[in-house]
Amino acid sequence: MSENTDSKKLFLLDGFALIFRAHFAFISRPMINSKGVNTSAIYGFVNTLWELIRKENPTHLALVLDPPGPTFRKEVFTEYKANRDSTPEDIVTAIPYIKEIVKAFNLPIIVKDNYEADDVIGCLAKKAEKEGFQVFMMTPDKDYAQLVSENIFMYKPSRKGNGVEILGVPEVLESWKIDRVEQVIDMLGLCGDSVDNIPGIPGIGPKTAQKLLAKYGSVEGLIENAHELKGKQKERVIEFAEQGLLSKKLATIVLDIPDVEFSEEDCLIGAMNKPKLKELFTELEFRSISKKILGDDGHPDPSQTDLFGNPIAKKTSKPKKPSFDATLVDKNIENTPHTYFLMDTPEKRAELIGKLEKVASFCFDTETTGIDPNEAELVGIAFSMWKGEGYYVPVPADYEEAKAIAQEFKGVLESQHIEKVGQNLKYDILMMKWYGIEVDGPLFDTMIAHYLCEPDLRHNLNYLAETYLGYKMVSIETLIGKKGKNQLSMRDIAVDRVSEYAAEDADITLQLKPIMEKMLEEMDLMNLFNELEIPLIKVLTNVEYNGVRVNGDFLNEYSVLLEKQILEKENEIYRKAGTRFNIASPKQVGEVLFDRLKVPYRWKKTKTGQYSTNEEKLSELAEESEVIRDILAFRKLAKLKSTYVDALPRMINPKTGRIHTSYNQARAATGRLSSENPNLQNIPIRDEAGRKIRKAFIPMDENHVLLAADYSQIELRIIAALSEDENMQEAFVKGEDIHTATAAKVFGVAKDE
Repeated sequence: MSENTDSKKLFLLDGFALIFRAHFAFISRPMINSKGVNTSAIYGFVNTLWELIRKENPTHLALVLDPPGPTFRKEVFTEYKANRDSTPEDIVTAIPYIKEIVKAFNLPIIVKDNYEADDVIGCLAKKAEKEGFQVFMMTPDKDYAQLVSENIFMYKPSRKGNGVEILGVPEVLESWKIDRVEQVIDMLGLCGDSVDNIPGIPGIGPKTAQKLLAKYGSVEGLIENAHELKGKQKERVIEFAEQGLLSKKLATIVLDIPDVEFSEEDCLIGAMNKPKLKELFTELEFRSISKKILGDDGHPDPSQTDLFGNPIAKKTSKPKKPSFDATLVDKNIENTPHTYFLMDTPEKRAELIGKLEKVASFCFDTETTGIDPNEAELVGIAFSMWKGEGYYVPVPADYEEAKAIAQEFKGVLESQHIEKVGQNLKYDILMMKWYGIEVDGPLFDTMIAHYLCEPDLRHNLNYLAETYLGYKMVSIETLIGKKGKNQLSMRDIAVDRVSEYAAEDADITLQLKPIMEKMLEEMDLMNLFNELEIPLIKVLTNVEYNGVRVNGDFLNEYSVLLEKQILEKENEIYRKAGTRFNIASPKQVGEVLFDRLKVPYRWKKTKTGQYSTNEEKLSELAEESEVIRDILAFRKLAKLKSTYVDALPRMINPKTGRIHTSYNQARAATGRLSSENPNLQNIPIRDEAGRKIRKAFIPMDENHVLLAADYSQIELRIIAALSEDENMQEAFVKGEDIHTATAAKVFGVAKDE
């Protein structure tokens, strides 16, 4: 960026986005001080702040943070950001320190209840622009693109050393392929945003949205002209019109927040409070950064990188590179020596099998036509025995021919003496099971190992390769394209290209194994890994393979009955309300209940002027209105029908006549299993309508029964064992109810009283 000492230059920092970025920049080698405090986020943020001030010479600066608790968007849409994980404890610890440091820099921290940081930054940016400022919004968040103007820019931190990216109007229009900056909001309204859990309109991706906006200008324009569309697209736009409008509202940054004013004086960069900074840096043990900032020598810390992923040069000799460095991703298939072989003849396969038989451990990975191993077809198998070396065995589309080739590897894959290494081995083991191979022997799963060591992080292979090997893998999207109707299958790709991709997968997974082993040993998790998690892989494989039988005819009949009940409830609501309206529309429901029927509304309206009609609020008012009780009943019936009764029959595997769920062993940070496609852990049970769905699950044949099992007060039994409390242990040994026994002791009464 060119410097202009005469211009007024304001930087607005999206605080939490930058703090999270700083924390995860050091995730593979966190900075822990002598007190046991993880100071990564603090160090990374302070480094970033100082580099920004030093390099960009802003005249004014402010840090903007999200408020604690929900914002108005949560009232508009209860599922907003519902997919977000809880904030890591190390970041929670870091935030007070960061606030103190920013205050010691004599810079303002701006927070506004009920509004997100992007709303506050939007207000400040527009007001500062009117006062002659050039404004730079420092954030990686793409939503800010809607705010860009002639004097307002996005200042995106660099990623993996690629340098800072500054986006003005031309860059936003080019990047989003739109005609006006304001259409960023329409793009988000149509496509949704998975990061914030904004739904959008199903079936509309970025390219489709660009074409529709080029023709109709906005979400509203599209909905108004939906009759011009054709086929499924027309149906979806009409059906999900309200959802599209809601999504646009959720994505719109608010520019008129009450009491948010830009103060040029408060944001002016002036003298630091050096004694306070010295005190904080000493407590945090930031010796090098203290010297750099307070000593004003301008020399960077020799051992770290800034938040943007740029290595900061050392003054003298080059430091030893850490064994795993999340910030230096500079290796890839193009610049890293490797030897990958395509084993596409019987002779080559026999040669490979001979090599596999002689090693104590090898990595294997399957390439398939889809992500569901119970329905996908095998495309090929990749193997790796040594670093930088990989082998790929392609198989034909014909099942019997593919099975015959796979069977050639049956001996080594079923060997009890050779260890099998993999990433998400359950998938590969299940895939081979469909081809008559029961993978046996010791197992090592890099995904499970990383999950045990870092349960709050991602565990996919690309992330592990970049974080622990500094290696960027070939993207699956470069082969088959992005998700959508035009995405190809691995079967459609030239075999030589698949060979390189697949062999790389096996090679990199093998290279990760010793790193994961070291982490497990250092964290004393090897027993848990080998004695519980690894045996569980085989158990879950068998459970998923066997599946569960479902009576599809029963569900189809129940669907007809539910449809009738829903229609009856709908007409009942219209009759009692005295008008017809869209019961699925929160806006229309609010207007009927609170404007027409005058049900007392106890809460603030949403920012968009709507009443909140989520289940929680309506349940509080249910006693006051029969119509509300009917609407809640309508919603419950509609959800049962769409989520379970209609969906489950469609998930019956045509090969087996059963439903095969997938159990996620490395998803929940608490250690619990989760189930998806479908979620069989969430079948309703609380009312008769829900319990009826459970009747559709039946034994596989007349020789089997369904067994329901549950732990009896397992947490309390563990507490009794760990605490060695005699009273608790005695109650369990005698088979007494622990709650009754405890109450009797506490209140000094007989158990039967």
